[in-house]
Amino acid sequence: MHRPAQRKRQLRSRLLVCAAAVPVILVASGCSSDSGSGSDEAAKKDSGSKASASAKGGDKAPSVEKAAFSKLPEPCEVLSKKSLEGLVPAAKDKTGKAGTSNDTAVRGSCSWDSLDNNGVDGSQFRWLRVSLLRFDSDASLGSGAKRAQDNFAKQVADAQATKGAKDAKAEPVQGIGDQATLVRYDLKKDKDTFKQQTVVARVENAVVTVDYNGAGLAGDKSPDAGDLSKSAEKAAKEAAASVVSANQGGGKASDPSGPSEKPKGDASEKGDDSGKGDDSKKSGAPKSDDAKSDSAKSDGSKSSASKSKS
Repeated sequence: MHRPAQRKRQLRSRLLVCAAAVPVILVASGCSSDSGSGSDEAAKKDSGSKASASAKGGDKAPSVEKAAFSKLPEPCEVLSKKSLEGLVPAAKDKTGKAGTSNDTAVRGSCSWDSLDNNGVDGSQFRWLRVSLLRFDSDASLGSGAKRAQDNFAKQVADAQATKGAKDAKAEPVQGIGDQATLVRYDLKKDKDTFKQQTVVARVENAVVTVDYNGAGLAGDKSPDAGDLSKSAEKAAKEAAASVVSANQGGGKASDPSGPSEKPKGDASEKGDDSGKGDDSKKSGAPKSDDAKSDSAKSDGSKSSASKSKS
């Protein structure tokens, strides 16, 4: 009689114990869950802020200074009529022969040839070419000034390495742009000796190259190399001034006799400018800056020389 009642009391006490234990477990479980959730949130926020900071500072694109010059003058108009009269006095066409270019804002050239035929006393031949190159600033290649500086050095080296050049000499020239070098040598063609003068000058992000040579044909005496050098230097100075003037809205050209703003440190160029300012190597007499264009060179002097002899 008493056992069923005793069992009921025992069962009731167990239920009460279990009921009392459930909230404790839930609370403990809830605290544990809240703590984990809070930790995850904090971790996410921390990693997100780090990623954001990395994106803002670590992957910043490199920048280069803006190129000083954005255009080039017409190559056949960089020299005055007076200058051309002295350089190529017997030229049939003083307007010059423009070299072909796929982008005249980046490259251009113009050439003139002069044959002063003195009959039995021989002839005096002169050949002149002005080449212009401009380099834009590029994040992967460097600033325009730095790229022009690299091209300047390359052209000087190419002139010195001209095939068949005899007694090649290179010397710096003062008073033309930021830097200038004169390379001169003798080059023999069909038993005639041509005295070659090449002046390479850099003004900011532009490179000006003047090729000038002369020869005495059919028995006439050879021209003085020193006189030819002075003439080539004057032409280079005038051409450099024309580049500056063209970028000043056609106003008065600034004096190119001294260095302008010096190039600042930039990333080095990857080779040469992949078509933006490439110039052909000189072989024999100098070629035009666009290998496909302006075939006028000292080989042109060869044909003119043969005409004068005949």
